[in-house]
Amino acid sequence: MPLVTSEGMLRDAQARGYAVGAFNCENMEMVRAIIAAAEELRAPVMLQTTPSTVRYASLDMFAAMAAAEAKYASVPVCLHLDHGSSFDLAVQAIKAGYTSVMIDGSKLPFDENVDVSRRVADVARAVGIPCEAELGKVGGKEDDLVADADTNTDPEEARLFVERTGVTSLAVAIGTAHGFYVGTPVLDKERLSEIRKVVDIPLVLHGASGLTDQDVRDCVARGICKVNFATELRKAFTDACRKVALEDPKAFDPKVFCKAGMAAVKELVKSRMIVCGCDGKADGIA
Repeated sequence: MPLVTSEGMLRDAQARGYAVGAFNCENMEMVRAIIAAAEELRAPVMLQTTPSTVRYASLDMFAAMAAAEAKYASVPVCLHLDHGSSFDLAVQAIKAGYTSVMIDGSKLPFDENVDVSRRVADVARAVGIPCEAELGKVGGKEDDLVADADTNTDPEEARLFVERTGVTSLAVAIGTAHGFYVGTPVLDKERLSEIRKVVDIPLVLHGASGLTDQDVRDCVARGICKVNFATELRKAFTDACRKVALEDPKAFDPKVFCKAGMAAVKELVKSRMIVCGCDGKADGIA
């Protein structure tokens, strides 16, 4: 089927108490692996690209790959701009065919974050595209965004932010971090529950690579409707390619390496979908 927006799948997740898995893809092989996992588990799925991934290829390239693969899928597939770094990039993604965008103004002061998020949300709404924003700073490194320390989302600020911007989903900071965790993460799950009480749009969890399955399930139970996975997928793909090189030093066909990478990513994505509870949910989405 054609690419769809994230609106229907996130609202369904909110209504039925699960989370949609959102998976960052770096190349054609990862696009295919993620959608294959979704097909096998009958799960709705979101493909994501960050600004650095887009610079590696282009918005048009990833939009074309996602659309080509989704065309033959029987489950809902959305293409999302993850951590959109500017108003211009978000608009370019929409023009290229992305069916969901994020504007990340979390590094800005509150009022400036509101301003840029509202501008993107207004443009996206005009053409029927959902818009995610972020409030609070998730630690670690994601693309060009680096946060040395976590600044968790304040529930009252979250309420005001949603009212003033009109965004359709909100990424919150509760102690997660991008990349792999150095120590054991301590999540402020009660804060998540407080945000859920005053914010009625779907909530998003960033920095899920490295969290325990139980932590993810707890967050979903407290209102998370979308969970992002990135770093561990990159590692799975690379490790599988590296294993081929070690086991067969004479291998030179890129397809040999990439098939191994695809298989590893597919299995990892399936396991994460089951943790999020989105397996078997594709057929219930309007």
